[in-house]
Amino acid sequence: MAASAPGETAGLTGVATAASAPAGVAAPAPQETAPPTAVETAAPPTPEAATPTPPTPEAATPTPTPPTTADLYRRHLGTGRAVMGTVLGGMAETHSEGAWVYTDDGRRYLDFGGYGVFILGHRHPAVLDAVRRQLDAHPLATRVFLEPVAAKAAAALAARTPTGLDHVHFVNSGAEATEAGLKLARAHGRNALVTTVSGYHGKTLGALSVTANSLYQEAFQPLLPDTAQVPYGDLAGLDTVLRARRDRACVILEPVQGEGGVRIPPVGYLAEAAALCRVYGAFLIVDEVQTGLGRLGTWWGVDAEGVVPDVLLVGKGLSGGVVPVAAMVATEDAYGPFSRDPYLHTSTFGASPIACAAALAAVETIDREDIVGRAAALGRQLLAGVEDVCAPYRGHLVHDVRGRGLLIGIEFARAQAVGETLLELVSRGVLVNHSLNSTRVLRLTPPAIADADETRLFLDTLAEALKAVHTRLT
Repeated sequence: MAASAPGETAGLTGVATAASAPAGVAAPAPQETAPPTAVETAAPPTPEAATPTPPTPEAATPTPTPPTTADLYRRHLGTGRAVMGTVLGGMAETHSEGAWVYTDDGRRYLDFGGYGVFILGHRHPAVLDAVRRQLDAHPLATRVFLEPVAAKAAAALAARTPTGLDHVHFVNSGAEATEAGLKLARAHGRNALVTTVSGYHGKTLGALSVTANSLYQEAFQPLLPDTAQVPYGDLAGLDTVLRARRDRACVILEPVQGEGGVRIPPVGYLAEAAALCRVYGAFLIVDEVQTGLGRLGTWWGVDAEGVVPDVLLVGKGLSGGVVPVAAMVATEDAYGPFSRDPYLHTSTFGASPIACAAALAAVETIDREDIVGRAAALGRQLLAGVEDVCAPYRGHLVHDVRGRGLLIGIEFARAQAVGETLLELVSRGVLVNHSLNSTRVLRLTPPAIADADETRLFLDTLAEALKAVHTRLT
């Protein structure tokens, strides 16, 4: 390549130097330079536009996986319940209709459990309509003024209870109803409590004192003092205890023990127990939270023997399967302390309009749709069917089958079979319950609205489950 002339090089250098000198400063004189070599004089290649190096991206933060329902239970509601749910498959119930419950994995389950709540099934239209209307109008009250829905619900309930039980105190759960009953008894000076072995009346402090199971009581001792237990159905034992306490006693019992394993007392037991209470001046509370409102095929378990206690406890089915509500219903004499002083025993949400709308609709629907008669008829059919299905396993897997109305128990020879059978039923799409105070009893509390196909499906599924459990355990 030809070398450039010295003058051209000097001139370019000078211009560049002058142009780069700060203002007010003389540019340095051009200096003589040796002739450039070919390498030096070669025109430098025109550089291509430099491509900017992109910044190194930070590692993308992975989107966190949303916690499952079981995760949320484990973190916030309790590890034990989370484990139970996981053992059952980890699915979460999302909606319900009639005798069916649906889960988030797309399955549906025939609900013959529900702990006695769903005598009308899930989401009965009449109860839903009443609750929606109340929700749109006035769901919660100020508790300053009178509130008409509570008054109507109380009148409707009192119209169906045994004669003389006319005064209603609404609460939010069966345990609260028990507490109200025990406090009312104490207001009359009856503070020596008498309960029955395996009786179940709730787990709040007072209710737990008469829930005769040390498994639930031990961690919370001491409970209410002066509490005695007598065997369920044992009139002689009750007589002995009452004779020692007389007019200090408050007796609480169930017409049929539900959580106690569907234990049915001897004929005449309730009437004789009530008579003993009258003889000794004891206060009588009959807990119909699970047995009332048609569950036994009668409006109330006490109806069969014409018993009118001082206090009747109502719950579960009173909700209509929609809004939690329960009640303590009392005679005029018994209710006196609560009647005279409306602030003696209160609860912020007790007798809320929305809960009382559900209660009113539930009571009226049970009456209008003859739920009591339907429970009696379906109960006879179902009990006979369960006995037939269990017959091949009597004496080794199954010990007994018993029930009244739509409260039915299957007693197994050993407790392990209860859990095994429950899991087999769940895996086949059927829900039932265990019994909290009787580990060997599987409990059925189906809705009275279950139809023939659903009943047949249950019996067929029970047969399959028992066969599988028998094969595994023998």
